[in-house]
Amino acid sequence: MDERAALALIDETLPAAGDDAAVVDSLVITTDMLHETTDFPDGTTRYTAGWRAVGASLSDVAAMGARATAAVAVYGAPEFDPEALSAFLRGARDVCDDAGAEYVGGDLDGHEEFTVATTALGETATPVRRSGATPGETVCVTGTLGRSGAAVRLFPDDPERANDLFRFSPRVAAGRAIAPHAGAMMDSSDGLARSLHQLSAASDCGFEVGYDALPVDGSVRDVADGPDDERDLAIYFGEDFELVFTTDDPGAAREASPTPVSAIGTVTDASEGVVLDGEVLPDRGFTHN
Repeated sequence: MDERAALALIDETLPAAGDDAAVVDSLVITTDMLHETTDFPDGTTRYTAGWRAVGASLSDVAAMGARATAAVAVYGAPEFDPEALSAFLRGARDVCDDAGAEYVGGDLDGHEEFTVATTALGETATPVRRSGATPGETVCVTGTLGRSGAAVRLFPDDPERANDLFRFSPRVAAGRAIAPHAGAMMDSSDGLARSLHQLSAASDCGFEVGYDALPVDGSVRDVADGPDDERDLAIYFGEDFELVFTTDDPGAAREASPTPVSAIGTVTDASEGVVLDGEVLPDRGFTHN
């Protein structure tokens, strides 16, 4: 069973598990697990690991249009090096500050591989689901695409810049501002292509997008081995944690958001599928191997 099949099994068994996060009354809750071999390339500092691990869960709260309130983390490592642990805690605390939440601790565990499990909490009375997209709406994204892919390419030769790119800002404030204008929303942790297919399945719709409209991060062009590689990093690599959403008023969403918003295409009928520049966009993206 691959990751997608496992997630499908969970969805069938636990329908209350929700979209990016579960919602219980007005409480939003989500959890993530990250491992050194699959999520933290060589050269990732413990500060960046703390920021990124907790930020991944805060991004799920953002995708529901919720206010982030708190986060915790389980820190597992072969040994508890004081400098590494302190750096991790600073990163976790700082990303919470960035998102307007509070880092309130967690747990420690001995583990043969550096591993982090994080949980974030939020609040909203009106969560934005993945299932609300309607044909005719505009599909938009916040920020830029491809930062994480560029960071991974840069780690061997320029770890300082790579760590800077790898630390993203969870779009909590943008999610709350966009929520009143959004039909459907999720984050782009699995990549733009996979996100569009997930929204398509949840909303029973299609999408038509154009590559030239995508806000590709400038760092992607610095590291890409030609145009095809650039497209792969921007569309499929994932782990950018931007918001992908639909709206019938992109101007209002753009004006409300504290983060830049780019209109990249339109919502279409389900029969038309997910299309990029007139061709079917493959359903692939980031997976935990």
